[in-house]
Amino acid sequence: MWGLDFSTLDWNEIGVASLDTLKMLGASAVFTLILGLPLGVLLYQTSRSTNGWARTVYTILSVIVNILRSVPFIILILALIPLTVAIVGVSFGVLGTIPPLVIGAAPFFARLVETSLREVDRGVLEAAQSMGASTWQVIMKVLLPEARPGLLAGVTITVVTLVSYTAMSGMVGGGGLGDLAIRYGYYRYQKEVMIISVLAMIILVQVLQMAGDRLVKHFTRK
Repeated sequence: MWGLDFSTLDWNEIGVASLDTLKMLGASAVFTLILGLPLGVLLYQTSRSTNGWARTVYTILSVIVNILRSVPFIILILALIPLTVAIVGVSFGVLGTIPPLVIGAAPFFARLVETSLREVDRGVLEAAQSMGASTWQVIMKVLLPEARPGLLAGVTITVVTLVSYTAMSGMVGGGGLGDLAIRYGYYRYQKEVMIISVLAMIILVQVLQMAGDRLVKHFTRK
């Protein structure tokens, strides 16, 4: 059909590429959450403050976040090669792709966190403060739990975005399904490899989105 012959595919190589994609996705997602969550909380807290220094911090962080979010990921990978080499020792493959993935996705996730926190009822926060709760207690015991459905939705969106980022990293030898699709599907005109790679990424996105939606629904108050 359409001149396709899937019997010639190297399924072992496809399996290795799929595993590499999962490695990149898992590692970058963990570090993105570790960096993006506190950054988003800091953006939220400083944006609400009337303190001059806090407002200055918010302005600086906001500019940095906006700059990193506005740079196309494929350009960001190339621009960060010196930093990537300094951090992990290589600029290609699975390991060399993780730092750009994190730097590209963390600001994006931080904005989603900030947006989710802004949706929390301020009356709940003021009630906690009136009961003598410290800023740290308000954040950990009231703010984050109240914003949990929105935060989970933000995590889902970010992880799905990371899937597309891993595919783009294949343009510069990042490894994974994106690299496989570029090397074989594009340069060698092996349409079968391109189709399988795309289908695998579609299935991965669907699974991640469904899992995220179920978590959001579970933690959303009726």
